[in-house]
Amino acid sequence: MVAHLVRLKVQLLFNSLRRSTWQLVGVIIGGLYGLGVMTGVVAGLVALSFADVELARTVVVLGGSALFLGWMVIPLVAGGVDMTLDPARFVTFAVPMNKLLAGMMLAGLVGVPGFITLLAALATVGTWWQRPVSLVAALVCAVIAVFTCIVLSRLVTSATTSLASSRRFKDVSGIIAFIPLILLGPIMGTVATGLENAQSFLPELAAALSWTPLGAVWSVPADLALGSYGSAALKFLIAAATLALLAWLWKLALASALVTPAHSAVTRKQAGDLGFFARFPANPTGAVAARALTYWIRDPRYGASLIMVPVLPVLLLFIGDGLGALNYLGPITAVLLAWSISADVSYDNTAFWTHLTTGVSGWADRAGRVLACLVFALPVSLLFVVVPLWINADWALLPPILGLTVGALFTGLGLSSVISARYTYAVPPPGESPFKTPPGSGARTVVVQLVGWLVMAALIIPELVLALIAILGDRELFGWLTLACGLVLGVALLLLGVRLGGKWYDKRAPELLLAVTRNQ
Repeated sequence: MVAHLVRLKVQLLFNSLRRSTWQLVGVIIGGLYGLGVMTGVVAGLVALSFADVELARTVVVLGGSALFLGWMVIPLVAGGVDMTLDPARFVTFAVPMNKLLAGMMLAGLVGVPGFITLLAALATVGTWWQRPVSLVAALVCAVIAVFTCIVLSRLVTSATTSLASSRRFKDVSGIIAFIPLILLGPIMGTVATGLENAQSFLPELAAALSWTPLGAVWSVPADLALGSYGSAALKFLIAAATLALLAWLWKLALASALVTPAHSAVTRKQAGDLGFFARFPANPTGAVAARALTYWIRDPRYGASLIMVPVLPVLLLFIGDGLGALNYLGPITAVLLAWSISADVSYDNTAFWTHLTTGVSGWADRAGRVLACLVFALPVSLLFVVVPLWINADWALLPPILGLTVGALFTGLGLSSVISARYTYAVPPPGESPFKTPPGSGARTVVVQLVGWLVMAALIIPELVLALIAILGDRELFGWLTLACGLVLGVALLLLGVRLGGKWYDKRAPELLLAVTRNQ
């Protein structure tokens, strides 16, 4: 049974690759990137064999502790990323608990995360190759560490199965979890700066972590190299006891998950409350706009895009030099929000059939989606133009920045109306985590988005050139020309995009439904 579960995981992995050429290309590219990163990690760990033992212990313990934390946190913030062996799928099968645990543990090694973790753990052997006793201990501890990572991840997944079945929990956690991922760059930069200023603190931190479940297993070879055999023995016991305790807790959580069916909370709405449908015109365009805006408010996949809006000023402050960088917040926000509807049809999934059966025209479909986005995108973009200029007292930049913002927003919405009517790609299905990687995504998504961004950049070149001349050359006339160009050219391209996208929609609406059905 254990071998069968491992073969099942391998078969599922290969099936997902055979299902889509783009998925295979994406995995190859990701594998090459991971291989490059692992080459650097292995080289660094081997280089530590020539360094002082204290330095080697500090690096290995801190890195290993971070690895444990990653395996613990990722299932919380990205539930549903890899559910090929979801415990809920084994509810109807009488698989012995011990065999199920062993099979799922070994199956955790199948895939990029498990394989990379295994390589990284085994690479620590290279740090102690000059000390035979430490080398053997490092090999044993590496195996314990890898299985601890997998068991810890599975424990978190099984323990949160009931909670994660709640739609509200999925929505809130999916949106909130996106914040640290967006701010990963500033966080890493802040941490790096802090570490540079606290180098004397790192050995003390590593020494403290070495007596905790996070760092004990990584510290055993170093203690043996230093001749602290008693400390090494105690830390090995901590590591072994941690793995045993986690496995026992996982067994309890898995047993509970297998006998307790997941449930979804039922939300009751007051009769007669039509929501946005009561606030838009009673025509096809208004109906599509109301439906799309409802998605924007209630669908966590759209919420993951909206969370970029309040986080973007933080990113600009980190990347730029002072508050002056906020002056360009409006155009950047406009571009991001305009591009967000380029995957609208893909997000509709099979619900797109409602548009076909009701005979909604391409023009009404495209215009309704644009209208729904403009309801919040236009006020937010204008607010992000005015507030930074008011803070920095740079009112002379208002015409060019406003023109660039309006032009980028309207042009981007027109382009997105064409893109979503012509190309679809795999996105997380409705009700799933925004971080879930569905079959068929990968390189195709990257190519479509890259080409789309290049076309958008080319279309807003007139406004961009005029704005640069106005800002860098301090020419007021060109600022007003930017504003006029943004309004006229932006609206023209918006109408052209809606019309062209509507024609493509009318011609290939059945093909769009077939495409989103295949992308499930």
